[in-house]
Amino acid sequence: MDVDAYERRARTGPCFVCEVLAGNPDSPGRIVYADEHAVALLARWPTLLGTTLVAPRRHLERVTADFTVEEYLRLQRLVWRVGEALRREVPTERLYVLSLGSQQGNRHVHWHVAALPPGVPYREQQLAALDAAARGVVVLPDDQESDLARRIAARLA
Repeated sequence: MDVDAYERRARTGPCFVCEVLAGNPDSPGRIVYADEHAVALLARWPTLLGTTLVAPRRHLERVTADFTVEEYLRLQRLVWRVGEALRREVPTERLYVLSLGSQQGNRHVHWHVAALPPGVPYREQQLAALDAAARGVVVLPDDQESDLARRIAARLA
């Protein structure tokens, strides 16, 4: 992963979630779930196997302020469902759920749902487990990524 190129794209490129939803073939992410309100997709550069992003379809930028309580809770129900699907498909010691992004890049609000596998040393857990620059990214052959996406999608169906 080219961290500098990633940062440039995140800060100056089009919104990656909106690009996925528009069906841009160059957009990052393989959709595992979509409905009229939200989308869930495999992260393009995951540091943990199966990391899945959950985002509203509408381009919203603030984690709570842009939602009504009902909209927020509906999206969090999907975050929970994705977490359960992921936990059942990949070895998981701890499930991480967090919203990342910035007004300076990756503005479309989204939640990362990431499964920490068993046996990771404590100092390599938590935020260290999500540091792509230090940890690197999980790269799966296309057929294995497709299979993982299919299995997660099946659990969400």
